[in-house]
Amino acid sequence: MTPARGLFVTLEGIEGAGKSTQARRLVRALEAAGRRAVSTREPGGGTPLGEALRALLKDPSIWRDLGLAEIYLYAAARCHHLESLVLPALERGDVVVCDRFLDSTRVYQGVGRGRPLDLIERLHALPPLTLRPDRTLLLDLPVEDGLARARQRTDEAPSGYDEEDVAFFGRVREGFLEIARREPERVRVVDGTGSEAAVHARLVAALSDLVPGLAPAENGP
Repeated sequence: MTPARGLFVTLEGIEGAGKSTQARRLVRALEAAGRRAVSTREPGGGTPLGEALRALLKDPSIWRDLGLAEIYLYAAARCHHLESLVLPALERGDVVVCDRFLDSTRVYQGVGRGRPLDLIERLHALPPLTLRPDRTLLLDLPVEDGLARARQRTDEAPSGYDEEDVAFFGRVREGFLEIARREPERVRVVDGTGSEAAVHARLVAALSDLVPGLAPAENGP
């Protein structure tokens, strides 16, 4: 399903890839290019229900024991997020910039944790979960670099995934890269190493074919 007027952009990558920072800067660049932009994240999306589900799904004492229920909870959170925020914004013609989406479920729960990938795909063949991004920007960097960044974060306590071993995140990174190899038109791999400004410029270049006039934004909050 491709929105008629809006544009759906997702940012993906391992822990510490800088998605949240880059999403904020990308929104400023989109607004400077004359586009209305909405920033959101998964799980959560800023709604009371979404944030309640996020708290459950980010709590290691809960998700480690969920089994298949983890997949259904992510699907429920995504369904609510789409219905309450993403689809209305796309109908208005906005650009939605989302920090994580289906690809994260595929690689974290599927490839990384061994949940059934066929179940994930079957659930996402049902509306409104049929929505796919117009462009996915995959911030890629070595696992050790990403984990080192994640451990230095002060804005959010470790989720439990931050505490997983390097082999787990190696599987996750390779899972993302495999999706990119399968879907090169949708997924653009962006070098996530270097300065914030340098990564931002690469993200803008990877999206500029879909947004005329898009240029790197000045640094800011």
